Amino acid sequence: MIEVKVPQLPESVTDATLLSWHKKPGEAVKRDENLVDLETDKVVLEVPAPASGVLQEIHQPDGATVSSGELLATLEEGAAAETAAGEAGSKDSKDSKDSKDSKAGKGSTETAASTEATTHKLSPSVRRLIEEHELDPAKIRGSGRDGRISKSDVLAHLDGDKDTGSKPQSDTVAPAAAGERNERRVPMTRLRARIAERLVDAQQTA
Repeated sequence: MIEVKVPQLPESVTDATLLSWHKKPGEAVKRDENLVDLETDKVVLEVPAPASGVLQEIHQPDGATVSSGELLATLEEGAAAETAAGEAGSKDSKDSKDSKDSKAGKGSTETAASTEATTHKLSPSVRRLIEEHELDPAKIRGSGRDGRISKSDVLAHLDGDKDTGSKPQSDTVAPAAAGERNERRVPMTRLRARIAERLVDAQQTA
């Protein structure tokens, strides 16, 4: 049996939240394949498989709070495990081939995923405003700390692109402002909460 443990967490971080498992007990895994995501208030960590085998048991469920060195799961090695991993690899290859044509038509989805990765430091309300107007966050000048983008930065960018649309834009923003209050009632993850706090600090000191 091989133990999968929580890696050494960043300095000043005492624990992490287990976001989600990518494998289930009994499924084959490959060496260095990501098994689970851990989130701290600073970063999201991936925990790779230390060896190829079969996921035998999960010791920590989604949403659990864990610390460095804590046992997450156990893997089973052996010929049977390697065979299962090979079969899983063949199935993945076949699925990948079968879905190749459909993936070609998902350019917009991939673009949205890329935008999500680029805007992971934005607050939910700012991200929503950017997506509604189909803007590229890389082209918006941020006035906050470390160049972070605020809602006023997005509005200023829109005003610059559409000189005659200031009033309609104001009407469009009003529902977003109301939505912002609703979004704050939804529990945020630790990382998003920390980003929101920093955004508020940046707006207050700007």
